[in-house]
Amino acid sequence: MENGLVNLINHMPPERYRHAIICLQGYTDFRQRIRRDDVEIYDIDQHDGHDFGAYARLYKLLKQLKPDILHTRNLSALESQAVGAAARVKGRIHGEHGRDIYDLHGKNRKYNLLRKAIQPLVGHYIAVSRDLAGWLQETVGVPSRKVTQIYNGVDSDKFHPRSDVRLALGPSGFMSDDAIVIGSVGRLAHVKDFPTLIQAFQRLLELWPEGRIRLRLVIVGDGPTRAECEQRIAELGLGEQIWLTGDRSDVPELMRAMDVFVLPSLGEGISNTILEAMACGLPVIATEVGGNPELVTPGKTGTLTPAADHEKMAQALLMYLQNPARMVQEGLAARAEIEARFSMEAMVNGYLGVYDAVRKG
Repeated sequence: MENGLVNLINHMPPERYRHAIICLQGYTDFRQRIRRDDVEIYDIDQHDGHDFGAYARLYKLLKQLKPDILHTRNLSALESQAVGAAARVKGRIHGEHGRDIYDLHGKNRKYNLLRKAIQPLVGHYIAVSRDLAGWLQETVGVPSRKVTQIYNGVDSDKFHPRSDVRLALGPSGFMSDDAIVIGSVGRLAHVKDFPTLIQAFQRLLELWPEGRIRLRLVIVGDGPTRAECEQRIAELGLGEQIWLTGDRSDVPELMRAMDVFVLPSLGEGISNTILEAMACGLPVIATEVGGNPELVTPGKTGTLTPAADHEKMAQALLMYLQNPARMVQEGLAARAEIEARFSMEAMVNGYLGVYDAVRKG
């Protein structure tokens, strides 16, 4: 979600809209990815639980900024729409980018009561997938006229297929010239379910023991489940085959060193990392959840597996390893799909269209 916001700001014509980012609970060096120097970032320092002081601070900030549009994203920011209405912000938009581990299927009664209560205060909704757009209408009760579905775009110049010698990944001795690299990128959060990927890799080594010397797994990212992942790797004795990179600023280069991309999520909206992997010419194995089936076409650009099923994931990986030609063919098709359907220009134009309509209406 943060990556999509940064992409939108970086690629939107600067003369059309100015931007200010309001964070609920702090911000990190991720903000340095914003290329514009006129974007102010604020933190209202919201405490866990019902922090009514945070609402007061947000109200005061909105009165100071006087925005034409308040665009909130996901459930954690939804109540800010009420503050925006109180502060008389005319244009109010809410974006749904996917759900967390606590409400994977959007059926939590408490959360949905909140969504329905806030719904009249929201002028328009943006959903990043058809799955989320349908859920907003059918479960939350948002009229179809108030919902626009816009796919995330990917920078296909920055994320492109490997054209020269592969980058040597990892610590000294981690990767040989003939290594087969399975890769994934994402926040190490429970909803991403990286322990299942680690388990699938271990099972793959059992199914294809002759490949143990060559097979490597690279997981790019950091987060609250890192300790659990490290413990699982140690228990399975896979410290020499798996590299947890932590947060990295060279994700395109790391992706270009991979041979196949895997996303083991329990839930997704529209995954930027899937799009970026496809742009890099990688076949994608993803779980059949959320918007993933809208991105990955089985037998054409990748494979879909059930969530939390390490055996099926391992079998899918084995299929590619035993058929390298398919790996290449689906990677080429994935890149072509990005160029045809998921351009950055299409995403930016979609958001501009909604912003202009809300501001004028």
